[in-house]
Formats: sequence, C-alpha cells, structure tokens
Amino acid sequence: MTPRPSSLLDDLDAAHLALAPIRRRILASLVEPASAAGLAERLEMPRQKIGYHLKALEDAGLVRLAGERKKRGFTERLFVAAENYVLDPALLQALPDPDAIEAQDRHAAGHLINTASAMVRDVARMREAADAEGSRLLTLTVEADMSFAAPADFDAFSRDVADAVARLARQYSAPGGRRYRLTAAAHPAVVKPASTRN
Repeated sequence: MTPRPSSLLDDLDAAHLALAPIRRRILASLVEPASAAGLAERLEMPRQKIGYHLKALEDAGLVRLAGERKKRGFTERLFVAAENYVLDPALLQALPDPDAIEAQDRHAAGHLINTASAMVRDVARMREAADAEGSRLLTLTVEADMSFAAPADFDAFSRDVADAVARLARQYSAPGGRRYRLTAAAHPAVVKPASTRN
C-alpha cells in the first residue's frame, strides 16, 4: 500500500481549513481513498456540501488525488488525506528578528525555541518532498537524561558537548558531500506523574 502523504501547515488559512469541525471529519474519513459521493454517504451529508469542502481542502494541499475509477459512465476521483499534519510553530508566535537571534546567548530558552521551531518546519518540508519522490529522509535523533549537582557542572557539560560536536563536524566534513545539520539541545526534564495502580 502506498504511504499516505504528510502535510506541513505553514499558512494560517490552511491551518484554519484543517481545524474547522466539518473539514476535520472529512480529513478523518480519508484515511483510505474515497470519492465525494462515498464521503457524502459515509458522513450523511449532501454531496454538493462535501464537494465544496473537498475542493477547499484539495486547493490547500490537505488532501491529494489518490486515483480515478469509472463508475456508471463517469469518472470518479478518489482523494486521500495526509497521514499527519505538522503545524509550523512560527504561526503561533511573532517572527523573530534574525539579528536578534544571533545575538542571543546559547543558553537562552528563546533561542532554543526558535531553533526547534525552524527544525520542525524544515524537517516537515523535507519529509513532504521525500514522500512525493518516494524516497527515505535520513535523520538522526539522540536523547539522554542527565543530572547536575551544580550550575557549574551544567556549564562544563555544555563546553564538553560543544567541543565534541565541533571535533566530529571537522571529522565528517567531506567536500561536496550531502550537508546535514546537528542540533544539540538540553532543557530541564518534564517530571511525569507516577502511574497509579488500583
């Protein structure tokens, strides 16, 4: 079975389209390819109303044509929704001043948020492109938990990580090779509530 596409919501109008209740029902019903007539029957709504909303979702890139089939003398178009949607974090905040970002200290929480937002946006777009090409997007995620007895230990750890990353970046810098970006971030761990047993 062909993988369903993913979609990055990086436009406010597209985000509003996806979040509207009736359109959320349509998107949820398009896990498998379906036609406007099939959706109208499944959702018990008029065919014209489904067609209107389906056209808006297609124009916004939230559903895609999955194929066509002949039915009773006419061609029926089949649509499928994206497997998941990624909301561009930039839509939730004012766009930062690039010069101000560069001037921030590397320990500033705001800098981490902006960097993580850019990563979400860039990787989501690259995944969409890879899905369209039928290729694999090669990524790496490394996670670890640590604890520090004092702020000075955190500073020392930060320096060690920065030095190690710089050394590895120099080691793996093939001229003309495919460029990758490594982002190392640390933040206080979220304390999860202990599970209760009956």
